Amino acid sequence: MSSLVWVELDKTAPAHNVRELKKGAAPGVQFCAVVKSHAYGHGVREMVQLLGDEPDWLGVNSLDEGLELRGLGVRKPVVLLGHVPLARVGEAVAADLRMIVFNRESIAALGAAATAARPARVHIKIETGTGRQGVRLADLAAFADLIAATPHVILDGMSTHYANIEDTLSHDYAEKQVADFNAALALLTDRGMKPPVIHTACTAASILFPETHYTMLRAGIGIYGLWPSRETLQMAKVGRQFIPDLKPVLSWRTQVVQLKELPEGSFVGYGCTFKAARPTRVGILPVGYADGYDRALGNRAYVLVRGRRAPMLGRICMNLTITDMTDIPGVQLEDTVTLLGSDGGERISAELMAEWAGTINYEVVTRISPFLARRIV
Repeated sequence: MSSLVWVELDKTAPAHNVRELKKGAAPGVQFCAVVKSHAYGHGVREMVQLLGDEPDWLGVNSLDEGLELRGLGVRKPVVLLGHVPLARVGEAVAADLRMIVFNRESIAALGAAATAARPARVHIKIETGTGRQGVRLADLAAFADLIAATPHVILDGMSTHYANIEDTLSHDYAEKQVADFNAALALLTDRGMKPPVIHTACTAASILFPETHYTMLRAGIGIYGLWPSRETLQMAKVGRQFIPDLKPVLSWRTQVVQLKELPEGSFVGYGCTFKAARPTRVGILPVGYADGYDRALGNRAYVLVRGRRAPMLGRICMNLTITDMTDIPGVQLEDTVTLLGSDGGERISAELMAEWAGTINYEVVTRISPFLARRIV
């Protein structure tokens, strides 16, 4: 862990963002905060602390993430969104973790592990159009019957995930997914198996489509103060839905570890991709792609120092980057440098960094190294 590169977390933003997203839901709708993948790069221990009692549930991807939450003292319901190895389903049952299920083999394994004192509570994932995990409508009746016939396995929930709701201004596909999900829900209801917890709404659906809320929202990116996409914000404005006031949680900072003068004509970095067209004062930063700072940002991005922009020069290295400090008066050794976040009147957003790197804001924050310190500020 390097003390020269760190992440800062706004202590009030996570709970605020949950409250904002809840405002669009009907009374009584629960809220599941998704803290998978190291809480989208923010730090799961810290985010659980900052979220407090605002979410009713927490969602993670893997069994080990769920066990980590239990180890942190989390006692509220936790749903595992990914596959749990068959040999380890007993650990999920013992820790009272709710499993998303879509394989018949998982039901059989759960039947062997569950007891009357410690039942297995499962959520069926319905395949409505992502082509990923899920039970097809044609197979749902037999799958549900298998659950009903397996002792101590309780149908606690039902869910799906939307494939094309964020990055488009046309929601025909999402509307078809909703219709297919409703058909699946009707099938279970007709069989007397309607589960108590029904959740399909990611952040975008939570904002744009009240009909997807059912009994629980299941939001990820929004709780970190980030919009799923420009299209989601645009559709919210056009549709005149309530627009939540989302506050970014994360800032990412480092320090200047060397300042030096390079003469005109000097090359900078691997591959000599930058050549100085003037005498240039460079600042060396102890951050690189090993920390999650994308290699594609070389010769493209800038950082903030003393409230001013300092362009990146040359390729991003594994543990170092080089910046142009020529036009920043007064910069000194060990000055704070903002990679992501605000400094004075300037701000580098996750969306801007994603544009530079040719990716999405989800990846920008999720790829920040878990080995960096997370500081609550």
